[in-house]
Amino acid sequence: MEFEESAKVRELKSKLLDFMDSHVYPAERVYVEQVHAGGDAHTSPPVMEDLKREARRRGLWNLFLPDERWGAGLSNLEYAPLAEITGRSFIAPEALNCAAPDTGNMEILAQFGTPEQQEKWLVPLLDGEIRSAFSMTEPDVASSDATNIRCSITRDGDSYVVNGRKWWTSGAADPRCRILIVMGKTNPDAHRYMQQSMILVPVDTPGVTRVRTLSVFGYDEGHGHMEVVYDNVRVPASNLLGEEGSGFLIAQARLGPGRIHHCMRAIGMAERAYESMVQRVKSRVAFGRPLAEQGVIQDWIAESRLEIEQARLLTLKAAWLMDTVGKDGARFEISAIKVVAPRVALAVIDRAIQAHGAAGVSQDTPLAAMYAGARTLRLADGPDEVHKMSIARNELKREFNVPGVTASL
Repeated sequence: MEFEESAKVRELKSKLLDFMDSHVYPAERVYVEQVHAGGDAHTSPPVMEDLKREARRRGLWNLFLPDERWGAGLSNLEYAPLAEITGRSFIAPEALNCAAPDTGNMEILAQFGTPEQQEKWLVPLLDGEIRSAFSMTEPDVASSDATNIRCSITRDGDSYVVNGRKWWTSGAADPRCRILIVMGKTNPDAHRYMQQSMILVPVDTPGVTRVRTLSVFGYDEGHGHMEVVYDNVRVPASNLLGEEGSGFLIAQARLGPGRIHHCMRAIGMAERAYESMVQRVKSRVAFGRPLAEQGVIQDWIAESRLEIEQARLLTLKAAWLMDTVGKDGARFEISAIKVVAPRVALAVIDRAIQAHGAAGVSQDTPLAAMYAGARTLRLADGPDEVHKMSIARNELKREFNVPGVTASL
């Protein structure tokens, strides 16, 4: 395995670090103030549009997409250190047009969309003119098993009719959201993994009702997670994404890179929290000496550094394997890092909160919001338990021949 950064990545990394220091970090507080002043938590404030223009000017746009026709042409391994940097700020991914769920939606449109679908939806998404949403999770079933979904997509002549109830439809609250990618069942009698399909549903289609937004630990900002009802929603048959029955496979294609991106950004969150913790304990005195001289604090610092380095290496390995043997060959590592990265981020952020005392849970630092985001990652794109089950099953299939050890007595 070779993790050395290419000249192209080093150049982009230098540009991105400068952009973060000169524009992104100073804009964080402005972003929050403008959102609150505007009265709509889901409307992009003016400062975000300023950041987008500057990012495009600097060539920091659509870095996530490996297809050179549409994106920067970076491999997963090349994108990893850049995604980590963007993970340090809650506004950076969107500023670079590299924010979920649009990234995953653009990836599957680029891979599975027809030329007509790409022209109508992918191009404006790549240009940052519109937003999109992904509608798969349902409130009435255990969505950790995606084959449980009940939403129906029924063929009727030249149309499909969609009926179902979804929630955690990410991005649907944004006023600029124009398209929903909906996963439902087209053939309940088919093989378990061939029952599902994905279809493109414009948000203004009759029968689409955005019921409410869902907060995350009380946070309800950004682009919104929504409960959505589809009541006899009729769309042209040409809106089907890929082939009928390919929905589950498309979902897996979407979630593979998406999981890696989440983990990369989680490492960035952990790094920022770590740096904040170290800075804090060096500047505070308790019981007659700096916090940094207290043994328990030094243990926090050491443990955090060890955890971050290990998680980063596992993330890079997963990215490298995706580039060299594909997502199927990297399945173990993708599941492993999806468990490890949020866990590490949570541990480091928690220590940073503790080091900051009451300030750590207030709005005066980004730590509380970071904690909420990292905790949510233990559920998003598959809960920890499902990934660990997959890892355990893989291990149990392996044959071990340990000298001197018998399977039973």
